[in-house]
Amino acid sequence: MKIENTKAQMRKGVLEYCILLVLDGKPLYASNIIDELKNSKMIVVEGTLYPLLTRLKNDGLLAYRWEESTQGPPRKYYELTKDGKQFLEGLADSWVELVDAVETIRTRKEK
Repeated sequence: MKIENTKAQMRKGVLEYCILLVLDGKPLYASNIIDELKNSKMIVVEGTLYPLLTRLKNDGLLAYRWEESTQGPPRKYYELTKDGKQFLEGLADSWVELVDAVETIRTRKEK
């Protein structure tokens, strides 16, 4: 198996959590979400992002609103719902546990 494939799978596994983190506290347009993820080395394309945003919205974790744009058609801004914020808190706890578990295994290997 190629390492790039494994790296991509690892990123996909945490992408939902990262999207929720990016949206925590501020509504964003999809291209702003992509920019934030790319700046953090989470390489994402629109074809990956939009289905995830739709699924998160359908799950009640995100809401969106349309806002007029001076540079073209109206833009859809996404934001966390109350349920989304609670879900994010639960994921944060799981993330810490996961990172701790991986670090425990990794550091045992180094000793």
